[in-house]
Amino acid sequence: MPKKFYITTPIYYTNNPPHVGSAYTTIAVDVLARYYRQKGKKVFFLTGTDEHGEKNAQAAKKANKSPQEFVDEIAKSFKETWRALDISNDDFIRTTEPRHIKGAQKFLSALKKSGKIYQGKYEGLYCIGCEKFITKKELADGKCPDHQKAPKKVSETNYFFKLSDFLDRVKKLISHDKIKIEPLERKNEVLALLKQGLEDFSISRQKVKWGIPLPFDKKQISYVWVEALVNYITAIGYGSNQKKFNQLWPADLHLIGKDILKFHALYWPALLLAVGLKPPRKIFVHGFLTADGQKMSKTLGNVIDPIYLADKYGVDALRYFLLREIPFGQDGDFSIKRLEERYNADLANGLGNLVSRVLTLSEKAGNFPVIASERKRAKQSRRKNELIKGVKSTQKKYKKALEKIKFHEALEVIWRLISACDEFIEKNKPWTLISEQRTANSEQKLKEILLSLLLSLKEIAVLLRPFMPATSEKILSQIKLNKKTEVLFPRL
Repeated sequence: MPKKFYITTPIYYTNNPPHVGSAYTTIAVDVLARYYRQKGKKVFFLTGTDEHGEKNAQAAKKANKSPQEFVDEIAKSFKETWRALDISNDDFIRTTEPRHIKGAQKFLSALKKSGKIYQGKYEGLYCIGCEKFITKKELADGKCPDHQKAPKKVSETNYFFKLSDFLDRVKKLISHDKIKIEPLERKNEVLALLKQGLEDFSISRQKVKWGIPLPFDKKQISYVWVEALVNYITAIGYGSNQKKFNQLWPADLHLIGKDILKFHALYWPALLLAVGLKPPRKIFVHGFLTADGQKMSKTLGNVIDPIYLADKYGVDALRYFLLREIPFGQDGDFSIKRLEERYNADLANGLGNLVSRVLTLSEKAGNFPVIASERKRAKQSRRKNELIKGVKSTQKKYKKALEKIKFHEALEVIWRLISACDEFIEKNKPWTLISEQRTANSEQKLKEILLSLLLSLKEIAVLLRPFMPATSEKILSQIKLNKKTEVLFPRL
């Protein structure tokens, strides 16, 4: 039975439709899901929407709709956007679904039973934009640094989780990479937070009405962040399908943005330990996608519609650009100008030009190199063929880069192979062999040149498949190959 690989995006908040920042995260997870499926793993890829909380209720009121009507529309827009961007998720969880509500209440009951929650009074600051309690030391000029708004003062009687009882265990798990946190600077950031000390946190809200009631106190609503984190288990059967849950948990990879690191790396493992569940195996944290130097945020109003970009430049072009331009894990600035430059240089003049050249040369030569029947000859001659050697080197570097979640490096090695193919064409000048009177020797030489190019083009298409699925299938179709007859990293 194939080894499972359970991978998640964060669930996206539904106060506004999706933007290119949320597309960035989702496309990244999609690439990894497709890659591990090609390697033969039983992948389960989860995404979804976070639909409760004060911010959603306020947005619904502003739109003159009920909270449920409002989030229904936004959740639909997320689903439509992911379909348009060729996202291959296995499930889409909504936190207003009965399966989530049932599982969340089971989790909250287990927390109560653990003896690790208590009732107390919270007096302090709350950022509605972040949906989180915030301290004065986290503010910048009296405002939330992410939303540029002053938080409101809150005084409530809530239920609190005894986070302090689990900090030593969580620290040990992170320090020994039982919970891997990458990149390294994010692991160090979490360990620094632990060193500073963290207070117990509220798991409920007294004055918020739009959310899931605590099963043991109906006057209290579950704090949206606690309930949202539980989506990772309710979606795979916690509270509804124990067999499925046992097969898939723990998560192999949570991929998140750096603004929600504390919730995922500290609060989530501690909550899981409290109810006797294993923590996630790995958390990978990417940077902010900015626009004009500012974090791209629906609250700030500087978002860009991914459907607009996909319609104008193509789905695969957008998928390529987002993961090629910015080293994943670092902050990066989104620019239409850079997208257009990448499109022209890498896709039109790079990949597109190579495909056109190789297919045109093959057609003019009479289409005689048939890959399936020529593998043996290619295998025999590869020692003297630098291009074929380059393919094998590319495969190894690509695999290493993707498994370290270095998308830009994986794409970079593919484009080096594209350049190597262009250089191979210029060096061997197959057009001269096509145009001159052919001999047995020249025909065999031409066949070997074109065969090497077609084999390389096939490998480029296979390596591109997780990033640019439609483009990959088009190339494979043009050289009479498809995903049913080829596997990742075949022996040449």
